[in-house]
Amino acid sequence: MRVCLGRLLDTGLPTPAALRVLRQLVLERLVVLDGEQAAPLAVVTRAVTELAELALDEACRLAFADLDGIHGAPQCHNGKGEAQRAQLWVIGMGKLGARELNVSSDIDLIYVYDHDGETAGNAQGRQRISNHEYFGKAVKHIYNTVGETTEHGNVFRVDLALRPNGNSGPSAVSLGALEEYFLVQGREWERFAWLKSRVIAPAACVQDRSASALRGTVLPFVFRRYLDYGVFEALRTLHRQIRDHASKRAAGNPGRSNDVKLSRGGIREIEFIVQLLQVVRGGQFPELRTRPTLDALQRLCKAGLMPQATATALAQAYEFLRRVEHRIQYLDDQQTHVMPTRDDDLAWLAATLDYPDVCAFLHALDAHRELVAQEFDTLLGGPTNGGCNGKRCQKNGANGRSTTDDLQSVLEQLPAAFAARVGQWCEHPRVLALREDTRVRLVRLVQRTGAWLDEGRVSEEAALRMTEWIEPLLRRESYLALLQERPSVHERLLRLLGAAKWPARYLIKHPGVIDELASQQLLTERFDAAQFEAELEARRAALCSTGEDDEEALLNLLRRAHHAEVFRTLARDVEKVLTVEQVADDLSALADSVLRITARWCWGRLKSRHRDEPSFAIIGYGKLGGKELGYGSDLDIVFVYEDEHENASEIYAAFVRKMINWLTVKTSEGDLFEIDTALRPNGNSGLLVTSFTAYTNYQQQRGSNTAWTWEHQAMTRARFVLGGIALAGRFDAVRETVITAQRDAASLAAEIVAMRGKVRAAHPVRGARFDVKHSPGGMVDVEFVVQYLVLLHSRAHPELRANTGNINLLRRAENAGLLEPGMGESAARAYRELRQIQHRARLDEAPTQVDAEQVAEASAAVLALWQHVLGRVIPTP
Repeated sequence: MRVCLGRLLDTGLPTPAALRVLRQLVLERLVVLDGEQAAPLAVVTRAVTELAELALDEACRLAFADLDGIHGAPQCHNGKGEAQRAQLWVIGMGKLGARELNVSSDIDLIYVYDHDGETAGNAQGRQRISNHEYFGKAVKHIYNTVGETTEHGNVFRVDLALRPNGNSGPSAVSLGALEEYFLVQGREWERFAWLKSRVIAPAACVQDRSASALRGTVLPFVFRRYLDYGVFEALRTLHRQIRDHASKRAAGNPGRSNDVKLSRGGIREIEFIVQLLQVVRGGQFPELRTRPTLDALQRLCKAGLMPQATATALAQAYEFLRRVEHRIQYLDDQQTHVMPTRDDDLAWLAATLDYPDVCAFLHALDAHRELVAQEFDTLLGGPTNGGCNGKRCQKNGANGRSTTDDLQSVLEQLPAAFAARVGQWCEHPRVLALREDTRVRLVRLVQRTGAWLDEGRVSEEAALRMTEWIEPLLRRESYLALLQERPSVHERLLRLLGAAKWPARYLIKHPGVIDELASQQLLTERFDAAQFEAELEARRAALCSTGEDDEEALLNLLRRAHHAEVFRTLARDVEKVLTVEQVADDLSALADSVLRITARWCWGRLKSRHRDEPSFAIIGYGKLGGKELGYGSDLDIVFVYEDEHENASEIYAAFVRKMINWLTVKTSEGDLFEIDTALRPNGNSGLLVTSFTAYTNYQQQRGSNTAWTWEHQAMTRARFVLGGIALAGRFDAVRETVITAQRDAASLAAEIVAMRGKVRAAHPVRGARFDVKHSPGGMVDVEFVVQYLVLLHSRAHPELRANTGNINLLRRAENAGLLEPGMGESAARAYRELRQIQHRARLDEAPTQVDAEQVAEASAAVLALWQHVLGRVIPTP
């Protein structure tokens, strides 16, 4: 195109005329490529887009040259007080921004300049004007070059209606004014428009990245920090307006109703499906932020927001409808999307699309449009005000009624306790201050909940907990919108809240995770570490590409992902899809993943790092080491390094401090874990991170500074969590050396019994009830017995060396003849039963103490195990 433009200019044509002739030549070439040579859609749309980019760049160059000669360059001052040129950015919206222009397309433009000020004046120092006036003149000049119709036609029809305040607003706005407009007046539909925005010209501003300053203003407007279900109704309204407008246009001309862009199942509905999911989730999932429709479809599919089959079908429909649209426009070079009615035109469309006849073509067209319409209706086409799916739901509109009136009208339909709780809202300041549309949503949710209570689908306790959950979130309207838009999420939420108290508290603390209830795969999948880490890396890369990957953004990204995954496990747990052991496995694997990601990202941002990968390791102890993490468990970890660098100790100390800060600091999204490093050599008085050699010497009793027996007990549950392969092997060797060391049975038993006594003294059990963890015959007794068996017998019995959990090790000990027949299995069953009781009690925030009769058989099995192995009665404090 540039070569061709140069030749046209060489013939003496002025730039505006040369651009118009170039456009005719490009369109002629595209007709052949598309109609006769089956060029891919992307080739056609990219060519038209590049023509627009070239034309607008040339138009800017021409306008600035002419205006600079009269008024001088527009100026602003940098941070040093030095004058520099103020910049005008030509922003392409819609298909131009997404590089998807059709062959006879309007171009939607917005003009933004970076700084106010005034021009330098001409050579005589006169004719100074404000930058605002200068850029207003530039807009007119650019239009004359590109949009004005002459004897050569035009290059593109230009539409500025998407600018702030529409056709009543200034033709060019400052960046500051745009930011203020977004904050004060920006409407929901404008967020969809700005989703595809891109600086098109001048090319120099794109190439030197100075135009990237616009990104910081646009991104927060388009993508909100939270899941944004409030946009559903806004998009429905916009869609209704488009449909109504199309219907009015077709009223006197029925042929206009067959519009491949705006009619039912048309191109616009595909775009709305895609853009809605992007805007709803793009704030928290930056990998969804992309402009082209086909690329966005694949990203939505990869993010699990759309089945692959649906994404493929919509992509095929989009390509088909866009190619039909192009052929309609080739006929008369008009910006139209209405199917032709002449037989010969239809026959040409069918032939250039490789259909044997018009009937086959029209059949394919109908099939694609019907599929699109069904998908659109599934996502957006439900009741326009959000149905309640309950038999008693009424169409409560505003009609001048107050919040109190609307709530009072439904109270008599509700069960007594639920009605009493909702009745308190009639005087609640937050409820009284609700906007009209939010109030209607709240009333409908109450009605739907009441209907489900009547039908026995949910419990009254769940309904009461829902009111406790909603109350502090009333100002976050998107959560009410989500429940209204997704009845299945509403019902799952009630089931979860009714199952136990802890899920309700978790949801209040992390309300954003409620969106996970919308996933169809929620109850059919397990935690996948590789997928979790890949998704986090994709999000970080997306933030990096837009310059948003600062430390706070990454901290919040980690927290949101962790909270969502914990919630998925919690939902599966409450629905009894997972066993207690599977819950612990998944939570432990999640912690491992978070540690790996945190280590990788912290090392990459460490100023003192001296190598690409750190030569260090994290050793997990306790519940993390034994893969028995519960909800909210601390992480018992030890950091070690193996590096010959002269400043290694300082470098890794800084690295570990950074990691601990990333894991523990509270941000707006909460925190991740409490970290306990007391099991490092010399405990809390020792170094935060030690060399692997020092760690080895300490554990293997070399030198004067050595580990205690209780630290060797901890080593039985230690596990290499992350680090290099070489260090993993060396740690396994150290652990095996420690737990297989020669020991005196009596001395070891005495030390373990003494330690058990200290633990019991620290956790006294008062009253007659049985504490499943600390009472004689409880879980701690099993854990101490297993540690004794491993430390005493793993030297002779290699099968006891693996860190496979208490239940498995009890069975192995029995098979090795170290326990009486049946004793290991009985103790294993008892331990599992006690763990399940503890787990359920904690989920419901109930005491872990039960009637002794309830666990008589389990505690007897544990006491028999202790007596047999350690040969003495458990001492009482």
